[in-house]
Amino acid sequence: MDEVEYDVTKVRQKKTKVGSFRINPDGTQERRKIALAHSEAFLADLLDGVCERMNDHKLEEDPVTKEKAFKRFAPRKGDKIYKEFKKFCFYSDAYRPLKFACEAIIEEHEDRIFSLTAQEAHHLADKLCSKKADLCETYAEQIEL
Repeated sequence: MDEVEYDVTKVRQKKTKVGSFRINPDGTQERRKIALAHSEAFLADLLDGVCERMNDHKLEEDPVTKEKAFKRFAPRKGDKIYKEFKKFCFYSDAYRPLKFACEAIIEEHEDRIFSLTAQEAHHLADKLCSKKADLCETYAEQIEL
């Protein structure tokens, strides 16, 4: 969800035209501009490709809590080091379970993700994880603290 939130944040200010391609009797079309991040076509394309980026993450263990979590290690497109970084190949089967989990979550919760994005929700991962999909307890615990 962090990957989705990053991409949505990048296009938050951009607009796109939506509406019908039918022509009214007076010769006009009903089209309006909406935020690109709210476009169903944009979100569908984003969700189709987001799991391919799971190989940009690695499993890390917190030295204090011993809790394991996947963290992004690769730079994003547009970062200064990106061109140099992409010269190297970091393929591993280790990320396959993460990619599979990503695809399963997106398939099962696609409507909830669309809904959260349409509400311009921030911290999508936390909100989807605990409030909408009940996938984990971390967000609820953070609020209690």
